[in-house]
Amino acid sequence: MTESAIDPGVLDRGHVRLMVRGSRATIVLDRPDQLNAQTPDTWKALREIGQNLAPEVRVVVVRGEGRAFSAGLDRRLFESEQVDGAPGLLSLASSPVEQGDADIAAFQQGFSWLRDPERVTIAEVRGHAIGAGFQLALACDMRVLATDAKLRMAETSLGLVPDLGGTLPLVRAVGYSRAVEMCLTGREVDADEAARVGLANSVVEPEQLEDATDRLVEAITRSPAGAVRETLALLSQAEEAEDPEQQFAAERAAQLRRLRELMGGSGSE
Repeated sequence: MTESAIDPGVLDRGHVRLMVRGSRATIVLDRPDQLNAQTPDTWKALREIGQNLAPEVRVVVVRGEGRAFSAGLDRRLFESEQVDGAPGLLSLASSPVEQGDADIAAFQQGFSWLRDPERVTIAEVRGHAIGAGFQLALACDMRVLATDAKLRMAETSLGLVPDLGGTLPLVRAVGYSRAVEMCLTGREVDADEAARVGLANSVVEPEQLEDATDRLVEAITRSPAGAVRETLALLSQAEEAEDPEQQFAAERAAQLRRLRELMGGSGSE
C-alpha cells in the first residue's frame, strides 16, 4: 500500500498532515491553536498513516506545528461521553471491559507502528510534550529536542495511567527508578535533563531544530536500507533477550541474511 491510499478526510479530522519526499515522510500535528492537543481522531490518523506508508519510506519524522510538540489530551475527553464521534473517558469508564479494551487498543495502534524496525522514526520536539505528547515522542526511535522543550508524563497526577505505549520506552530510556519518579510526580523534564538521562539524542537551539533533524535523516539514509532495518530489529529486541546467546544467535542470523542479499547481487542496496 502507499500513502495515496490514505483517506484525506481521516487526516483532516485528526488535524494531521503528511508529507512524503522520496525515502522520508514527515508527520505534522497541525492544531497549533490548541498546542496540538490530541483526540481519538489524531490516533486514527496516525494509525492510517502507519498502515499505508509506501515501503520506500525509510525515515519518519514526527513534529508539531507552532510552538509545541503536543500538550497532550484534548480537554474535551475529560468532559464528554464522545469527542467528534469517538469515545471520551466517560464513555470508556462506563463501557463493558471488552469494548473499552478494544477502544484503547485501537488508540495504541496510532503509536505502536512507530517502533516497527521497517523504518527509523524521529520525534522533532519543541515546546511542550505532555502526557500523550510525551508518549508520542517516546514511541519514536530517536528524539531531537529544542532547548525550549519541556517533557512531562502527566497522566498519574490526573488519576490516570500512561496507556499509549509510553511506559516501556520510558523505562528503557531512563531506567525503572527514574521512570517511576517522573510518572508519579508528573514533574517537568527540561531539554538539558532529557539529554543527560537519555531521553534526547541531541538538543539544539529552536531555530536549528529542523536543520538538525535533516542532518540526522541524511546520516541514517546513507547506510543501506537492509542493514538499517536488521540493525534496528536487533537493537529493539536486545533488552528482551533472555541470555547473551539468544542475542548472539539473532546477530548471526541477521548477518547471514545481509550477506546473502549483498553477495546475491540483488542491487536493492
